[in-house]
Amino acid sequence: MRKHIKIALIYAILAMIGGVFFREFTKAFDFTGATALGKLHTHLFILGMVMFFIVGLFDDKLNLSQSKLYKPFMIVYNIGVGLMCVMLTVRGVTQVIGAQVSDGAIAGVAGISHIVVAAGMILFFIMLLKLTKKQEQ
Repeated sequence: MRKHIKIALIYAILAMIGGVFFREFTKAFDFTGATALGKLHTHLFILGMVMFFIVGLFDDKLNLSQSKLYKPFMIVYNIGVGLMCVMLTVRGVTQVIGAQVSDGAIAGVAGISHIVVAAGMILFFIMLLKLTKKQEQ
């Protein structure tokens, strides 16, 4: 459980950094419109901090870390969330500075990151279902 609390803390710190970056970066460019940077803070808090609090609680109850799906879940999910947040940052920065970039490329990589996060969540749910079934027997 302690490991998951540490991961949640890292995501919380990144979320706060993302929030400060959003506020200061948009202020520096006098940008007042909507930007993807505004979503970075929330994504890191919910998909990172809150999710790993939940994972920690389930690990304490069901011993998730002993499942053969645990390591693949951790790798896939964290890569997906990390990539998603990088793309939110890239898209947000380009929106603020008004850069002309290939929006299709950003959208494509962002879409892939969402698929990877979904795959991680599917692994998590399969792991939970298997462990709860084993516990009920």
